[in-house]
Amino acid sequence: MEEHRIRNIVIVGGGTAGWMAAAVLSKLLTRETSIRLVESEEIGTVGVGEATIPQIRHFNATLGLDEDEFIRRTQGTFKLGIEFVNWTRLGHRYIHTFGVTGGRDLGLVQFYQYWLKLHLMGELGPDIGEYTFHAIACRRRKFMRSANVQNSPLSNIAHAFHFDAGLYARYLREKAEGWGAKRTEGKVREVVLHPESGNVEAVVMESGERIEGDLFIDCSGFRGLLIEQALHTGYEDWSRFLPCNRALAVPCRNSDDLTPFTRSTARSAGWQWRIPLQHRTGNGYVYCSDHISDDEAAATLMANLDGEALAEPRPLRFVTGKRRKFWNRNVVAVGLASGFMEPLESTSIHFIQSSLAKLVAFWPDRRFDASRIDEYNRQVQFEFERSRDFLVLHYKATERNDSPFWDYCRNDMPVPEELKQKMDLFRETGLVFREKEELFAETSWMQVMIGQGIMPRAYHPMVDNLTLDETRQMVAGTRGVLERSVEVMPTHREFIERFCRAEPVDFDPPRKAAMA
Repeated sequence: MEEHRIRNIVIVGGGTAGWMAAAVLSKLLTRETSIRLVESEEIGTVGVGEATIPQIRHFNATLGLDEDEFIRRTQGTFKLGIEFVNWTRLGHRYIHTFGVTGGRDLGLVQFYQYWLKLHLMGELGPDIGEYTFHAIACRRRKFMRSANVQNSPLSNIAHAFHFDAGLYARYLREKAEGWGAKRTEGKVREVVLHPESGNVEAVVMESGERIEGDLFIDCSGFRGLLIEQALHTGYEDWSRFLPCNRALAVPCRNSDDLTPFTRSTARSAGWQWRIPLQHRTGNGYVYCSDHISDDEAAATLMANLDGEALAEPRPLRFVTGKRRKFWNRNVVAVGLASGFMEPLESTSIHFIQSSLAKLVAFWPDRRFDASRIDEYNRQVQFEFERSRDFLVLHYKATERNDSPFWDYCRNDMPVPEELKQKMDLFRETGLVFREKEELFAETSWMQVMIGQGIMPRAYHPMVDNLTLDETRQMVAGTRGVLERSVEVMPTHREFIERFCRAEPVDFDPPRKAAMA
């Protein structure tokens, strides 16, 4: 085994993906393994994310990052979920949170089933968020970390972050270089393939330097310098399911509304994100160019900012989909090189993290066993496909009929068969099940389906094991506990001021758009 050990790792491309890869590998591997990252200051990064989901905390913990320092270094804020405005219909809003609904489940029956019974009887309104701790906290702009309070919602507060992706990459670079990773400045001129195996043997820089490696990690963004341009892996286009193909991004000055959530507001031909950071607010419009011009999209975005724009809108074109293989020969594609799904549920950074975690789990030697690579590709593909279905749900389950774009999504846009089955099951029975280890759990599917107007026609029969009065008392009591628990929390701004306020900085606009 020793003679086949991976000794030299080359990461092509920096940005969030490249430096996340460099940081985690330099942290986990011994100094006997060379880790070299090549990037060019002349090539701007997209900045794949400013909003995250709670799994990012596990990645940061693996690196041993102090959360307060991390927040300060990245101008970060906290996130309990995503508010969706005008998605179901104009004037409607709901919040998809990271937390559970209600209190403790009774046996195997989830709390929302009891709420559903009372709703179907006409006793409760359609907003499950009124019985979701994180949603109540979001609406009141409250935040705190989990506390050691027994039998309280305050003991289980799942949270994620908003942060400046460029500052995060810079922070991780410091860590990675401290753990032994080496950075090379410059552009790749040529990719050299081994004449027999077809593996990538080396990259040749414009300076003429030849950099050889055993394992190459492609973090070169959409162009896929290694995975596509050199190995011709192929790309699977998912635009038939997710028709948006362009985005504009622009930062603006902060407003007083420092929300502990991301906001997604549906527009006539797509949606607009709002991400509050300590030093600015990130904004962007993801849209379908078949239904709106670039100029119209820019005008819509600029007319719906909280404060003064700090730069001109920056464009990004994309085709939603994935590589046919994420790992091909001795190249593993990470980040945008592996595929792209619009940032509607803040999954971009998670896909980087998940790809790296699976790479570590399936860590190869220089023989690059095919069964190991095939299983890696199968698992990453499963996560991509099920996450894709979750995004498609937001577009398909809508009542909007005010523009051709939404008419297309509602009536004509196809959906994957697995999603259709999941929607039909929930509509008829109120049941939803997590398939294997898919990213989004039952509570996420339930919140979004109800939020998007898919109201079940029936509740779980075991709910009737409680009398109607017992159900009423339990549901009302649960809401009271949630309300009282939120009441004692500090505001989001108060929490940041107390524990992790960043130093003021001059805003430095990215060279390319940052995606949510």
